[in-house]
Amino acid sequence: MESNGSNLKEKPARSGMGMKAGIVIVLALAVSAAFYMKGQKPASPLSPGDTVLAAKADSASAPAVSAHTESTAPATGLPRLVDLGATKCIPCKMMAPILEELKKTYVGKLDVVFIDVWEKPDEAKKYDINLIPTQVFYDASGKERFRHEGFFSKEDILAKWKEFGLDLSASAPSPAPEPTFSRLEPATPDTRAKETICYMCDGDINPKTRTVLKTDKGEVAFCSPHCFFITYSSMPENKPAIESVSVTDWSTGALLPAASAKYVYGVDAKNRPTIKAFGDPMAATAEQQAAGGNTVEWAALQDKELASRCGFCDRSVYPEDACAVKVEGGLSTWGCCTMCALGVAARLQKDIEVTAKDSLSGDKIAVKTAAGHVASLEPQSAVAWAGTKKDAEGKIVSTGCFKQAFFVNEDNLKKWVEAHPTATGRMISIEQALVEKMKLTPQQIGKACKIGECAPK
Repeated sequence: MESNGSNLKEKPARSGMGMKAGIVIVLALAVSAAFYMKGQKPASPLSPGDTVLAAKADSASAPAVSAHTESTAPATGLPRLVDLGATKCIPCKMMAPILEELKKTYVGKLDVVFIDVWEKPDEAKKYDINLIPTQVFYDASGKERFRHEGFFSKEDILAKWKEFGLDLSASAPSPAPEPTFSRLEPATPDTRAKETICYMCDGDINPKTRTVLKTDKGEVAFCSPHCFFITYSSMPENKPAIESVSVTDWSTGALLPAASAKYVYGVDAKNRPTIKAFGDPMAATAEQQAAGGNTVEWAALQDKELASRCGFCDRSVYPEDACAVKVEGGLSTWGCCTMCALGVAARLQKDIEVTAKDSLSGDKIAVKTAAGHVASLEPQSAVAWAGTKKDAEGKIVSTGCFKQAFFVNEDNLKKWVEAHPTATGRMISIEQALVEKMKLTPQQIGKACKIGECAPK
């Protein structure tokens, strides 16, 4: 969010004027805080010297705040949409791709104009606006029909024109086809022995960190206690008792009851937690002194492992592995995978900002949403990989949280798929991924990523 303070003009210091300016700033900040607490969008000045508030994104049906006089514009023979904003205002930046799309899609049907009122301050007075962005709707004769303050989605803009008898959807070209690259069958079969594959992440099991859960249906193996805790947090009921969990002694390679072990809890080179189990407390102390970390009991280990949760499906996560999610209103959380990160918008019904990494290169990908759609994407070439597979009945299902990814472009995605011959799924746009999440019902969201009772694969 941009700081209003950084936009205040410098003025000569005079005692009386300085005190008045201070009072104005305090009052402006107090008003901003009051609107923030009520869920309003951040302030966006009309000019670098003003302090005003932008309207909430979903206020499409609300009347404009300013008591403006209904205006007219030169008749162009086309309905006209004028967006008054600024290139450095955050809600205005979110409008930019929408305006560009409207301009290209409805050429000859709709005149779309953007005016930067910071560059052209007189225009703000001409249009009698108080806040930015403001969208003003004119009919073909130049008469103002409606105005809106704040972010306005493409869908809401088209719906408003339809209210005035202009159905642009009928003249719109067919939407661009979604990306079509997919691989629904592995390039090579997975020939690993079942006992060497982690139940949760499908990764190779390190013999020194092997964790085993005994169930009525047989033993279930995990690559580490961490993957066991992810599974544990995914089970809404019938959670396993500690007596059914065994861990591997780091020193001897023997299985021992999880409750009786001592654990050295440290970090690796990537700042990810490491967990080493020991049956002998003295061996644990020696490892701790040699490699660092802390020695903990099972109960403390469980508290640490379950402390951070996915904001969508509630699975335990390591923040180092997760997508960072900022939620409208100030909440910060995580998504255990890229798809779950987008799902936070569906679960909370609020706009979010997601920061993810390209699964091949590690490059940053940033997604901002508004009203259930992608408002901005950096880089714009970024795409999603939806990990899917055929189940025993031939139905296409998700391959799980560990098989979803973002990439900065299609080339990186294809390189990653080539490097993972057993991976299956399809490439989709990040907008499509978000829309699919937003379609979920509260009941579906409540069941997301839940696995029920464990059973050997």
